[in-house]
Amino acid sequence: MISVVVPVYNEEENVGILYEKIKKVMEENGYDYEIIFVDDGSTDKTFEKLKEIAEKDKKFKVIRFRRNFGQTAAMAAGFDYAKGEIIVSMDGDLQNDPEDIPKLIDKLNEGYDVVSGWRKNRQDEPKRVFLSKVANKIISKITHVELHDYGCSLKAYKACVAKNLHMYGEMHRFIPALANIYGANIAEIPVRHHPRKFGKSKYNLSRTFRVIVDLILVYFMQKFMTRPIHFFGIFGFFMTFIGLLIDGYLAFEKLFFGVSIGNRPLLFLGILLILTGVNFLGIGIISEILTRIYYESQDKKIYNILTILNDDKEKSD
Repeated sequence: MISVVVPVYNEEENVGILYEKIKKVMEENGYDYEIIFVDDGSTDKTFEKLKEIAEKDKKFKVIRFRRNFGQTAAMAAGFDYAKGEIIVSMDGDLQNDPEDIPKLIDKLNEGYDVVSGWRKNRQDEPKRVFLSKVANKIISKITHVELHDYGCSLKAYKACVAKNLHMYGEMHRFIPALANIYGANIAEIPVRHHPRKFGKSKYNLSRTFRVIVDLILVYFMQKFMTRPIHFFGIFGFFMTFIGLLIDGYLAFEKLFFGVSIGNRPLLFLGILLILTGVNFLGIGIISEILTRIYYESQDKKIYNILTILNDDKEKSD
């Protein structure tokens, strides 16, 4: 089965058209499918439109939030309730084209775990396209997952990967990077992109800053999730070492040359560096303890097995 997950927020003019397009593609290709629309606390008539469709089509599922929780939460809910072995996500604004879904699925069936769409000919304002290209370069460089278009919501996933992603904040943009942490095989293919006809874009400048903060978190998770002491310890040791050098030098001047050091800013800098370094080391140790609690209390593993051969409990994803 294929589950198509669509988060929507105030898209009353689009949901009916998008449903018909998705249904047509699914039936023309002979897929066993379900369609899941997640209403992220819409304040217009989006839910009423979705309810009308759900009453006529049992393959159409609607999840309604009590309030607006954001696209990441909407996608996470869609993934949790999806029954398909393959999950396809897309935006609800008609800019993604459902006719690209078979291409994503075909590519996924070549042996990939995640296939991401690339809006090669993006139909948005030039300023937004330019900023997106810059952001994609930076994200690819930091995460080491080279993609042209992290912001494209049109993606296909194996359910075993999608359901194991833990997403918060604006993490839906970093799904390929999160999947990479689990060793997922990732591909990217060009997809169509259409201008928005109805409704308003939900993009604003404040989301840029939230994305930057989440990018830092993703980098930390990729590099130091199971060894946080290596991250905090390096900074802590370096700061403490520099602080000791500074204050050691001042102590030498005081003891051997009688130089007054009580009112020298360098003394306070050295003390500040030592205290900050000790704090970083403490944070690293606490983080190590929390990491063990996170994994051991839930019986989580720090690895993800793809296949076991010649074992009594043979399993394969």
